[in-house]
Formats: sequence, structure tokens, C-alpha cells
Amino acid sequence: MKRSKRYLETAKLVDKTVYYSVDEAAAEIKKTASAKFDETIEAHIKLGVDGRKADEQVRGAVILPHGTGKTVRVLVFAKGDKINEAEAAGADFFGGEELVTKIQSENWFDFDVVVATPDMMGVVGKIGRVLGPKGLMPNPKAGTVTMDVKKAVEDIKAGKIEYRLDKSNIIHVPVGKASFSEDKIIDNFRALMDAIIKAKPAAAKGQYLKSVVISTTMGPGIKLNTTQF
Repeated sequence: MKRSKRYLETAKLVDKTVYYSVDEAAAEIKKTASAKFDETIEAHIKLGVDGRKADEQVRGAVILPHGTGKTVRVLVFAKGDKINEAEAAGADFFGGEELVTKIQSENWFDFDVVVATPDMMGVVGKIGRVLGPKGLMPNPKAGTVTMDVKKAVEDIKAGKIEYRLDKSNIIHVPVGKASFSEDKIIDNFRALMDAIIKAKPAAAKGQYLKSVVISTTMGPGIKLNTTQF
């Protein structure tokens, strides 16, 4: 894979042989952000579990104290009074069957998170095939299938993110922006790690945290010392 000249220059700032503390990594990652836009800081956490086994799944949600730095667009599937609740809470889009039709006919995906009341999951299920691969399918574990629409929308707007394993048993999630102060990056990252450690399945054996890496959108990975968690 050919790397850009800018990437190669920023890569020199990171010692690949060193496993950094959270504080050190937060300082280093600020130095590697050299793009002309405000790069997202992402965490990549490889776990010693087998996500194909139901009792070793790791999935949940956590509110980052300082949010992700991104404006999150929320779509709510609901009816009756819950529609009004969604609107009052600040949801960007809300409705029922008509939204399913819009997604199906227009390939419309101008939203980042989907919330649904339990009685609407039959409707949402019609587009499960398109929502699922995009990571948009509402899920009770993530708090996105709920009757408490107000809390769900407010939490998401406040910085709640969902984490889940990919096929390689790695969790990829945003933890802020390069413009964030080091303290904000540290706070967000620690909140995420605390949640993932608490979510350790009872069936998981051996080393749980295999590797922890953070990087900016365009920058090199910074390896963290897993023993500090």
C-alpha cells in the first residue's frame, strides 16, 4: 500500500517500538494530525474473544464525556405520543412506514443512528437487510430499542456511541477530534476502555485486551500499553 508523503512524515513522529500510556498517546496523536480538516481520533481495540460465539459477544454503548465532536443525526421510528417525544428531544427525523418507504425507494441514509420503540421493530425489520450492514439496526443492548425515546435521543446527542466487534474481533470507534484538548481525549478514551473492560464476557479466557491502538483519520497508529487497563 503506497503511503502519501505527509503520512510518511507524520509516521516518523511515532515510535513503533514503544507502547504508550494514555496520557502520552493523547499528546502524540495531537502531533500526528496534519490534515486540512479536523481529523477524527479513532480507537481500534482487538479482543481475545471469539465473536462468533454467542457467549463471547462484546457489544454495548457508552456516553463519551465530551462527545465525538461530530453532530449526530438521529432517526426515530415511533408512533403516537412517542413521535412528539422524539421531536421534543431533538431527533432529526421521526415517523413510521413512510420512512421505510423513503429508505427503500430513495436509498435515503441522511442519518447516523436509528432509534425505535419496541412496537415499531416489525416495521423496521422490513429494512433490516440494508440497515444491518451499515451498523444502523436498532438494538436493545445499545439502548436504541426503547420506549424511553427522550432519554435515547438525548444520550445520543450528548455523545453516546455504540461499540461492537467486527469479524476480526476488533472494536473500531471514534473517541473525539484532533482539535480536542489532551484532557478531553484522555477522558473519552478512559470512559470507552472502562465500558469495554466491564463488558468482558464470563466465557472469555486468556488475555482479554490483545491490542489497543489509536489514530487520526489520516495518521499512523499509536500503540498503547494494555497493562495500564
